[in-house]
Amino acid sequence: MKKVIVLGGYGGFGARLSRRLSSDGWTVFVAGRNGEAAGLLASQLPNAHPLVADRNKDLSSLLAAHRPDLVIDAAGPFQGSGYHVASACIAHGIQYVDLADARDFVCGIGALDAEARKAGVAVISGGSSVPALSSAVINLLARDMDEVRSVSISISASNRATAGASVAAAILSYAGKPVRLWSGGRWRSETGLHMVRRERYRVRGLVPIHRLIALADVPDHEIVPNTVKGKPATLFRAGPEFGFQLVALWLVSWTVKWGWLKSMSLLAKWLLPLQKISAGLGTDRSAMAIELKGMAQGAAIIRRWTLIAENGDGPEIPTMAAQLFAREIAEGRLEPGARHSAGLLSLAQFEPLFGRLSISHDIETGPYVPLYRRIMGPAYETLPGPLRAMHDVVGASGAAGRAMVRRGKSWPARVVGAIMRFPPEGEHDLHVAFEEERGVERWTRDFGGNVFSSRFHRSGRYLVEGFGPMRFFFDLPSDACGLSMVMRKWSVFFIRLPLWLAPRSLATEWAEGEDFCFDVPISLPLIGELVHYRGKLRPL
Repeated sequence: MKKVIVLGGYGGFGARLSRRLSSDGWTVFVAGRNGEAAGLLASQLPNAHPLVADRNKDLSSLLAAHRPDLVIDAAGPFQGSGYHVASACIAHGIQYVDLADARDFVCGIGALDAEARKAGVAVISGGSSVPALSSAVINLLARDMDEVRSVSISISASNRATAGASVAAAILSYAGKPVRLWSGGRWRSETGLHMVRRERYRVRGLVPIHRLIALADVPDHEIVPNTVKGKPATLFRAGPEFGFQLVALWLVSWTVKWGWLKSMSLLAKWLLPLQKISAGLGTDRSAMAIELKGMAQGAAIIRRWTLIAENGDGPEIPTMAAQLFAREIAEGRLEPGARHSAGLLSLAQFEPLFGRLSISHDIETGPYVPLYRRIMGPAYETLPGPLRAMHDVVGASGAAGRAMVRRGKSWPARVVGAIMRFPPEGEHDLHVAFEEERGVERWTRDFGGNVFSSRFHRSGRYLVEGFGPMRFFFDLPSDACGLSMVMRKWSVFFIRLPLWLAPRSLATEWAEGEDFCFDVPISLPLIGELVHYRGKLRPL
């Protein structure tokens, strides 16, 4: 009978994993610093034994004494952790798997590859919901897509799910701190626990779930752009069941963003007790969703996988990949070497594990029509190719080029320009990131480090551009040479104002060879010119 040591084997996820491995016939050593807790769980499982062990200390003597076939680290936290456990396993010729979801830890495990190969052992990091399960779903959804433009992942756990100290440490480690994201054809930085939105999880036959979610840092942010065809923009969000919990964390995260606190990790000792106070409230429903947008057979599509777990079965999901890897190891199917878990499992392998629990999942596929195509209809097809290439925003895309900027000279023009964050006068390298979410496009223009953005959506026949509380409604007259943006009305805080008070602007777009060309003058009545920028772009 094969032996496995589960570090953190009596914790929130570790206990579930210990039960799973015991049911698969492993001799399980339930390991951790609390011998009493380890003994209590071991007494409830066949072929299980308690073991006092501290993952943060030298495990060499423990491994030499028990000679397990496999060690699974379910303890963490992995944020800021080294590879001492994995290295000890390699030194003793023992297979290793962990449940890590820390980006740097999982993506850096390859540093042990040469040692693991030499020792003839498999070292797998990230054997959990991300990136093991998430990559299995992404590979299935992308199977017949020519190009994936964006990947969005989200998870929302039931409030009744047990949250351990390592989970709390993971959440607080990135709150308010920069998170590196690939979007618009380049890397950019956003703030952890920001980018808040409301997500809807829907599986046929079940009551939908609505939850607030926010940006969380996971290995997928690094792995997906580098492994999925099309190098898609990638975004992972997560959130608790109750929106007020996320809003509270979001509010406190500003103290880190503003530099008042070095890290929210200092608050971990209060987070768990507060969570336990409300643990009996809410539902026992958890959810996960992965959405891909891209091109298939020349058409834009959206493909979405949604999972809903009921009856408190959600916390079982993060342990399933480790169970599957244990089975692969027991049957000798994992090649030696150190690597992250992405791409090593298929969704079909998870299916039997889902089927034994109250877990339902579904895939939806549908067409997507980009914003300008929806507004312009058949006239869109008459536009020059470079304009269509720029405006066919599906998920996310980017463009780069050069632009010349002229700024208004009067002091009112300078004040308004500063408020609107218009770029300074001169010639600039220009990058534009296009991001589409729920039919709304966000254009972020970076003029040599001077960034401003606006949002576009459809209202009837109009293209609507929003800057803060201001909304500008445009017609889009066009021909085979290009298009113009003609303002028809405008509003501030949804109050329609006279057109004679509106900013003056007649933006035009045309093509020169493969270049997308633009000219955007903006002026105000009585003040005159605010800014005038023109230039050329090519898609990235």
